[in-house]
Amino acid sequence: MAGFCEVIRQCGIPVYQTVAEQGKQMSEFMGNSMKKYILPFGMLAIFETVAVTLWLTQDNLFYLFNFSYIGISVSLGIFLFIRKYRYARRVAQLLVGLYMLIYLGLICGENMQIEGFWYYLFTGVFEAATIHYAVAKIFGPLLFGRGWCGYACWTAMVLDFLPYKVPEKPGKKIGWIRYLTFAASLVFVASLFLAHVGNMEKIMFWAFIIGNVLYYAVGILLAFAFRDNRAFCKYICPVTVFLKPMSYFSLLRIQCDKSKCVSCGKCKKVCPMEVDVKDNSRRRKNGTECILCFECVKNCPKDAL
Repeated sequence: MAGFCEVIRQCGIPVYQTVAEQGKQMSEFMGNSMKKYILPFGMLAIFETVAVTLWLTQDNLFYLFNFSYIGISVSLGIFLFIRKYRYARRVAQLLVGLYMLIYLGLICGENMQIEGFWYYLFTGVFEAATIHYAVAKIFGPLLFGRGWCGYACWTAMVLDFLPYKVPEKPGKKIGWIRYLTFAASLVFVASLFLAHVGNMEKIMFWAFIIGNVLYYAVGILLAFAFRDNRAFCKYICPVTVFLKPMSYFSLLRIQCDKSKCVSCGKCKKVCPMEVDVKDNSRRRKNGTECILCFECVKNCPKDAL
């Protein structure tokens, strides 16, 4: 150690200053490293808070497992993205999407689509689909926008494997169709209650299966017809009727540092939802379509996003 210090002195560098600078650099490095992981750990904390709260208030251990699992899966996807893993978001999509589609839907028999939400809402029961919609699609978007669409939707999970990850044709002005599918789902479930149809649980189970088959079929057809994997999300999906207005007020948003932006247009070219991320206002073009895929962030050459 004495010999090392002597070498430093011979170079004209005070030893105390070198150690101080090293300490400062180390602190800055650790601080910057930790800042990168605020989002995944913050997301995990939110889901754990929901998990524990529902477990205690509903006296049901399932909610602790359910929301902890979803929180860990989504946080893992964001963590892997920060670590620059190519398929980071796909990991989260598969972990959450398959869990909800196969385990909750097919094995447990819970209709997690919008018809299931209407069903439980009409029965006056705050569980299953009603809790899921409240957390992920009605109040959750106030915090994380349409993150559900980007990391957890089992329909988009399949559609994102198709070849048109970025739209190859201009967007269509047919978003009004989503309001028709939204109304149709409401009328369908309301009609069952008004007609006093029996064995509603079984009907909801088959509605889940048939509904998913239709969603996948229509989604795939639209993707190839419009050359856009996310055409279904933009024009047909009834859930966006809940998601879009709440996402307008989302706390988590992609922001552009105007001092770094060189207007190269790469962010627009890689965005699957055609969002104008250079505009930081709430009214930016297709702002409520953002699914937080972070493709714009990943491809920005100036780290302006």
